[in-house]
Amino acid sequence: MSVDLNSEEQAVTTQIERFSSEVLAPAAAEIDAKSQFATLHRAALAEMGIMGMNLPEMYGGIGLSGPALYCAVEAIAGACGSTASMLTAHFLATDSLLLGADEVLKQRVLPAAAAGEALGAFALTEPMAGSNPADMRSTATRDGEGYRLKGSKCFISNAGEADFIVVYAKTDNEAGARGVSAFVVEPGKTDGVDIGKHEETMGLRGGHVFPISFDCHVPAENRLGDEGTGFRTAMKVLDNGRIEVAAQATGIARAALDAAVSYAKEREVGGRPISSFQGLQWMLADSATELAAARALGLQAARKRGTGERYSSDSAFAKLYASEAAWRIADRALQIHGGYGYTRDFPLERYLRDLRIFRIYEGSSEIQRTIIARELLS
Repeated sequence: MSVDLNSEEQAVTTQIERFSSEVLAPAAAEIDAKSQFATLHRAALAEMGIMGMNLPEMYGGIGLSGPALYCAVEAIAGACGSTASMLTAHFLATDSLLLGADEVLKQRVLPAAAAGEALGAFALTEPMAGSNPADMRSTATRDGEGYRLKGSKCFISNAGEADFIVVYAKTDNEAGARGVSAFVVEPGKTDGVDIGKHEETMGLRGGHVFPISFDCHVPAENRLGDEGTGFRTAMKVLDNGRIEVAAQATGIARAALDAAVSYAKEREVGGRPISSFQGLQWMLADSATELAAARALGLQAARKRGTGERYSSDSAFAKLYASEAAWRIADRALQIHGGYGYTRDFPLERYLRDLRIFRIYEGSSEIQRTIIARELLS
């Protein structure tokens, strides 16, 4: 499916595709096997402007449109899912500031984040508040000229190397979602931030996630916007994040389908390539169709990003369909490879492991269905 990009964006995405193929893809298997943190690519990503490609030029970014950003994330994920996971987690943090912070805080944090000099993390999920973040138990109470932040978060991508963490906590326990506020916490400059060992995960093994506990002071100037606006900011950020999850899913699915097509042309049974068998052709056709549909939904949502239009349902459509279709595409691709697909000599088993989380994080498939149904019935 072709994407209408201007000449500058086309040049940027072409450069990112080449970088992904030449630099990220060759290192992906080792990152996975050794569970190396994908921040090892951070300097190279920063040099290309990729760390700030979701941000406007006024904050040091390259200001890609929604569709161009989709294509860029897709290319990176197809080469190395762990690197894409680390990168898009950084985007969740910078999007939080872009959408929720005042100008002073934006100018203080975003240029360094765009340059790759500061790595961000997005801390919303808690042990007892995953699919329903309004149930969070972390609190931020007034403490002199700032706040005393107390609580714990889990599965926080990038936290172990983050220079700043956008933390969501309740400033009013009686107000539900309207009592949630957001704060920038700088762990290297703040006492009382305890980041545990990264989790050993099934997939995206280089996209490390960490538990965090807080009992620290946060200056008032580190609050994003007014008290009580944090939940609204987080939901807007997740609308963007779900499009990026769709892009990661279609990027990995496309890599799996390409591998399956190539293998089917080369592998012979009875003197004939297996691509000549109709049953296998239909498997490839189903995968190509699902990939095209997933990309169409992802790009439909991406075109609305930054326009002022509502796109919560569009991003839910994209994440739901892409995350589930990508699993089916990669599963067929592994099946086409037979026993070889089950070995680590081929990337298919890694693709499947990496894809599995996309149906869970940033709102599970069940939550996406709830969002879509609520909009239909409203």
